[in-house]
Amino acid sequence: MNEPALDHAVACDHCGLPVPVALYEPDADQQFCCSGCRTVFEVIHAEGFEAYYALRDAAPQQRAEAVGRSFEELDDPAFRDQYCSPRPDGMLATELYLEGVHCSACLWLIEKSLAREPGVAEAKLNFARARLTLMWRPDQRPLSELAKRLASLGYAPHPARGGTEDAKRLEERRLFIRLGVAGAAAGNVMLMAFALYGGWFSGMDEAHRQFFRYMSLLVSIPAVVYSAGPFFRSAWTGLKAHILHMDLPISLGIMAGFAGGMMNTLRGTGEIYFDSVTALIFLLLVGRLLQLRQQRRASESSELLYALAPSSARRLDEDGVAHRVPLEALRVGDRVEVKAGERIPTDAVVAEGSSSVDMSLLSGESMPVAVRRDDQVWGGTNNLQDDLIVRVTHTIAASRVGKIADMVVEATHSRAPVVQLADRVAGYFVGVVLFVALLTFAAWSVIAPDAAIDHAIALLIVSCPCALGLATPLAITAAIGKAARRGILARSGAALETLGGLRSGKLFFDKTGTLTHGRMDVVTYQGPQWARPLIAAAERDSTHPVGRALRRAMAGDEPLDVQNVETVSGGGLRATVDGRRVVIGSPKFVADQALYDQALDELVQTWSKDALTPVWVAVDGRVYAAVALADRVRSEAKACIRSLEQRGFEVWILSGDHPEVAAAVGRQLDLPEDRCRGGLSPEDKLAYVQAADGPVVMVGDGVNDAAALAAATVGVAVHGGAETCFAAADVFLQRPGIATLTDLVQGARRTGRTIRNNIVFSLVYNVFGATLAVGGFLNPLLAAVLMPVSSLVVVTNSFRFRFSDRTESVVS
Repeated sequence: MNEPALDHAVACDHCGLPVPVALYEPDADQQFCCSGCRTVFEVIHAEGFEAYYALRDAAPQQRAEAVGRSFEELDDPAFRDQYCSPRPDGMLATELYLEGVHCSACLWLIEKSLAREPGVAEAKLNFARARLTLMWRPDQRPLSELAKRLASLGYAPHPARGGTEDAKRLEERRLFIRLGVAGAAAGNVMLMAFALYGGWFSGMDEAHRQFFRYMSLLVSIPAVVYSAGPFFRSAWTGLKAHILHMDLPISLGIMAGFAGGMMNTLRGTGEIYFDSVTALIFLLLVGRLLQLRQQRRASESSELLYALAPSSARRLDEDGVAHRVPLEALRVGDRVEVKAGERIPTDAVVAEGSSSVDMSLLSGESMPVAVRRDDQVWGGTNNLQDDLIVRVTHTIAASRVGKIADMVVEATHSRAPVVQLADRVAGYFVGVVLFVALLTFAAWSVIAPDAAIDHAIALLIVSCPCALGLATPLAITAAIGKAARRGILARSGAALETLGGLRSGKLFFDKTGTLTHGRMDVVTYQGPQWARPLIAAAERDSTHPVGRALRRAMAGDEPLDVQNVETVSGGGLRATVDGRRVVIGSPKFVADQALYDQALDELVQTWSKDALTPVWVAVDGRVYAAVALADRVRSEAKACIRSLEQRGFEVWILSGDHPEVAAAVGRQLDLPEDRCRGGLSPEDKLAYVQAADGPVVMVGDGVNDAAALAAATVGVAVHGGAETCFAAADVFLQRPGIATLTDLVQGARRTGRTIRNNIVFSLVYNVFGATLAVGGFLNPLLAAVLMPVSSLVVVTNSFRFRFSDRTESVVS
């Protein structure tokens, strides 16, 4: 049987490829080239991600815009001051981030192409980071010309922000080298120690014994002199500042152990402790590396916040001509053009035009805000509808985004009261250990002078805080792995440890995107069925959240002719659909243009009390339909809150949305009205966290939550949030919704119980070992043997517990 021939090529509605004749469906609205495209298309529309197609279709246009750009902002003096490093020979060096770098062929093409450009001395591309290091002579070739060359190849360049990142990577790389040296030394010394231990039982030739002892000394020297250098410097710095901290007994233990072992090696008799010393250095450096990575979080959060603003802006000159300039070149009073769909570069007021601006980045409001002349707009927010001309009121460093970035850094660097208390106790602990070690040495110098140094070293080893400090991270490491299998990613073990210790406190929820889905959906439709296709057709190309929600809910079965679409900022839209005049928008906007029944006013008041957004639809001058929209509460939210309250938390809602909306969501979740706060700015949320009397858990998903997440005792970012939010939080819930939040709390408490058991065991070990050392019953070798045995007990205890009661499932 012959397949029917098509009189024209039909493209797949998902991928755009031709639809085979066998899969063509004459009566269907959408056509697909395969079942896979059909499934993906249905999933995208079911989840409300139709904007994917607009972004996909806009990509070629964006590439064309990049090719046509002048990149004149790269020649601006402000760019040179901020991003370029001068060389003695007159050259300049800079780093650029390149879009579209995918493979090694890209690397070859970029480097070879730039090498042929006059004035270019060096062009090296870091493939993994898509960063181009460029060195050139500006008098022979301006950077804008080189940027246009890159754009013509399809690699649009941008300034590489985060200048401190390389310094941090260099510091981490140096620490890795120290760790590698210590690990190699510890491994080899341990092998020789095993040989020496074996010689005790089966005998060993004296020449071989001396060879292993001297070789252990030589291999240990790099670990002690180089790898342990940070501990020695830190201890010396503390002594000069008259401060006793943990690095002092560590340094004394390392030096005493090494010195005692070296003396015994040279004398040819006595114990050597090089295996204990090198292993101790290696384990301490592992802890130091984890600490360094934790400290990098604050600066990463700051850089991500600044990245929310565009790297350049269209500054207008006195004649009204727009010129691209780097963001850092903007000054207070400059006039800047912001086109529809672009982000506002920095804080400003509207000088000309009107539009709708998506403020959710900072406020958390799910509805865009209408702005007009003299209204304030914030850097990093998105201009949705019409072109604006704004007047700069703050530079990027002084902007609201910049201030929030500073808050995140300050909050992340600030130390919790329990940590501050631990620091103070550490000073006394160090003093007591040193005093007891000195008394032990003095007492045994009288009783048995030859054994005095051994007993003092043994006391320093068993009393070293490393035994206690290294036990807890083992339980944390096990808990992090168990949590990851449940879709809970902890950025630091301290977060699980801290959360596990909480038996009460306040738990603040952001509303939009956390307790709710974070998007507008149609809740109620009252009107004739024949109006639904008209609504869907009129909103076909709308980027407004209300328009997208109406399009999803009212999708028609047949295409309609749409003409004369007019969008009114803050009101709605007008369009002609199949020859009928359709007006959709707020009740006030539609009532000014159409007749309506008075009963609709009562309906609007009822919906408003329930924090629903009312929309009217008029056709040919009469209102025929009313629609209620809302950001729906997640189905698991109520049960999750009940569970958290049963575990001792006082649950609050902190929202940037209107107070009535926050209160309505609170009523659905059975929360008291005085614990549902709306209309809050990021600064307000931070103030609530800082003013709380006791521990605070903050759960959020947006940039407006970043400072509060960083300042909270524990910050939890939920799936689907902003990248900056993840950087500021301690824990990330990888699965959609907040159901795994109860797993997190239960698992953290079980982790805390395991940690407490480990701590009790470690303390008993330290006290018992110190008593034996002071009494002369413990030599350094036995102390070195007890250290790994105690850790092995802690490891076994750490890995045997179950994170939560729900069945585990692996998250890919």
